[in-house]
Amino acid sequence: MKFLPLEQNSDEWMEFRKGKISGTRLGDIYAKRGGRKIGFYETIAERLSTERDDEDRMARGLRLEDDAIAKFEQVTGKKVNKGGVCVSDVDSRIINSPDGLITNDGKTTEAVEIKCLSPARHWQAVIENKVPSEFESQAIQYFVVNTDLQTLYFVFYDDTNNYVPFHTIELTRDALGDAPQQMLDFQIAQLKEIDEIVERYSF
Repeated sequence: MKFLPLEQNSDEWMEFRKGKISGTRLGDIYAKRGGRKIGFYETIAERLSTERDDEDRMARGLRLEDDAIAKFEQVTGKKVNKGGVCVSDVDSRIINSPDGLITNDGKTTEAVEIKCLSPARHWQAVIENKVPSEFESQAIQYFVVNTDLQTLYFVFYDDTNNYVPFHTIELTRDALGDAPQQMLDFQIAQLKEIDEIVERYSF
């Protein structure tokens, strides 16, 4: 073992720990049942992404969304229409707020969802090449509300990433199978139950 006389929590100590597995970091990496935890991707981000101050997640997303859409348009050659809310024809209380919509032959058959995550979460999306589980229902909702939708581009953008700042995962209606219909049925059932509860307590 080698010992380094670094003062804990000093700038030198913090800098030395970057990209390494410490006892604290090990708890964020080690998984008894296998798989990778977020500490694995944090270690990668410390080595491959530019250091930045912590930033509120919502503020970060708003700051970078236009850049991400511009990059998507540059890479794909597709024109993205921003803003608005999509409302289901089945029930007007089932909605979706898309980051971008793409029209083909008069129908909105493609859409864009932008995610500007932390450097570690961005690397996780790039390496695993799948939509994080926490965003799966959000992705399915695009297809629930818009029955014309065939493809959703889940775009990950991180301006601190020096190697893969832009990454896109394509989700198609065919690949989702029955998931949109199941999610629609679930929402209809939930809204019915909510209506019953509201009626019970509002009179």
